[in-house]
Amino acid sequence: VYKRQAPNGLRNKAGTIAMARTSEIDSATAQFFINTEDNRSLDHGGSKPELFGYAVFGKVVDGMDVVYVIEQSATDSIAGYDDVPTEPVTIHAVTVID
Repeated sequence: VYKRQAPNGLRNKAGTIAMARTSEIDSATAQFFINTEDNRSLDHGGSKPELFGYAVFGKVVDGMDVVYVIEQSATDSIAGYDDVPTEPVTIHAVTVID
């Protein structure tokens, strides 16, 4: 369960959900990540690409225990990407709270 957040001043804190992207600041599409700890280095810090940060758009309000179990999943380097789960992780349901 997650709650939508207002777009101003959101920080990459534990439990927040943010858009994943490449080094291009406007490349985020459908991938996201859930912060399992406070990640100040991922917050917006300026207009330079290396300071732009990752857009937070929600927060897990119930079920962080499940997120922490997923975090313990085995990972490997696959096709040039690090920390790829060796077994697929599938989210079966999400509830949006306005």
